[in-house]
Amino acid sequence: MNKLSMNGLYALTEWITRFAYVNILWIGFSLLGLVFFGISPATVAMFTIIRKWIMGESDIPVFKTFWHTYKKEFLRGNGVGIVIALLAYIIFIDLNYIKLDTMIQIPLYLIIFAIIMTLLYIFPVYVHYNVTFLQLFKNSFFIMMVNPVSSIMMLIGFVALFFVMRFLPALSIFFGGSLSAGIIMSSCYLAFQKIEKKRQKAEAA
Repeated sequence: MNKLSMNGLYALTEWITRFAYVNILWIGFSLLGLVFFGISPATVAMFTIIRKWIMGESDIPVFKTFWHTYKKEFLRGNGVGIVIALLAYIIFIDLNYIKLDTMIQIPLYLIIFAIIMTLLYIFPVYVHYNVTFLQLFKNSFFIMMVNPVSSIMMLIGFVALFFVMRFLPALSIFFGGSLSAGIIMSSCYLAFQKIEKKRQKAEAA
């Protein structure tokens, strides 16, 4: 095996280890907050780490950064988590208990799909932009609406991950959260870059 192959194998092994480590931290810190109060700040911390990796900051102290973000964003992260939980509950009720005419169901399903897609943008927008609580949800919706390519990439990534985890369910313990976050963050980051380029062109005009 040549040196190039060895370097590639080493890099792959390193990234596999990093994603497994972040996933374990995410699970551990979610449990630290008794899941309900821990999962949102832990998710913010996980997205913060993965965003930095995508932006080329691969040598950050993972545990220190995770713990610092978890503490700093604990209250605000839980506020976001409560809103997401309420929206998820409303969607659950709509899908399981409300029986409507077919003509009403179609737009309802479209609205539910738009809400779900918006929620997938919440944590990437949270860690990438310094915005208020209300702007977080508004910006997530508008970024989702004007970037269908990123949304499609996200869905394709989820489908691929679903089939992998279905055939190898044990992997979900080590990679379920972190790989999902990686798919979401990388797709959203492309949208963020596109928005930034448009902004720069508008300023230069």
